Amino acid sequence: MAGKDGGANGNPVSHFGKQVRKERLARGWSLDELAGRTGIAAGHWSRIENGRRPPTENLALACDQVFAERRGWFREFYEESRTWAPAGFRDWPEHEDKAASLREWSPGIITGMLQTRDYARSLLETYPGVRPEVVAARLANRMARQRRVLLRDDPPAAYYIIDHAALYRLVGSPEVMAGQMTHLADLASRPNVTMQVLPAVAHPATQSGFLIADAAAYTEHVVGGLVFTDPETVTSLAIMFDTLRTECYRASESAALIRRAGTAWTGERAATQAPTAGTA
Repeated sequence: MAGKDGGANGNPVSHFGKQVRKERLARGWSLDELAGRTGIAAGHWSRIENGRRPPTENLALACDQVFAERRGWFREFYEESRTWAPAGFRDWPEHEDKAASLREWSPGIITGMLQTRDYARSLLETYPGVRPEVVAARLANRMARQRRVLLRDDPPAAYYIIDHAALYRLVGSPEVMAGQMTHLADLASRPNVTMQVLPAVAHPATQSGFLIADAAAYTEHVVGGLVFTDPETVTSLAIMFDTLRTECYRASESAALIRRAGTAWTGERAATQAPTAGTA
């Protein structure tokens, strides 16, 4: 899809918004006029054009109706871009983007919200048979998600549990891992972020990762994931998260563990010398 690869930066959300703006300005329409023609609020169109909100099927259809000369481009692009996001995750942003609090646990790897660009790219490239354009699009989406959630004007109170094994599992290269550890330490110092490391203990949550955004939750496994909004499931996962936190190192100890892992990857100490409890 050479003509629909998400533009120069590979970000389909940004590219969709730029195309909307291009067509709107070509007709001399204001955002209010576009809103009047589509029945969709001007503020929402503004967020779409600025790449701060992903498109929906209804919005793509509205674009095709008012920009008929594009011959269904917006719906086609929307459908194609959906294949660049993991199955089950496509409905999650609507919960995450407006959440006042986030809680997340990811076994084995650093979660996407906390990944550096190099770490994320190295991990995405390990998927069997993945195409370069899909890697580029998913990477751009991941970076945009970080900016949209953690760097917004009113960022949520975010609680992250890091698997101790993830600090020592090689992704990319030692240089990539060293950069990732520095990035984790920087994020952990933010006033709205609480980061704790889970030691190698037995716990049922080590079977899969999950996220909780206020009254919604997302769980993921190797071939996909699911969004849950029923109170029983969300409450169950919240309890699971709390029991995980009781097994974690304190935040100050966790920060020291992350810094120590960083020195392992820079060669200042052997990577196999994982720190033990009480030595942070």
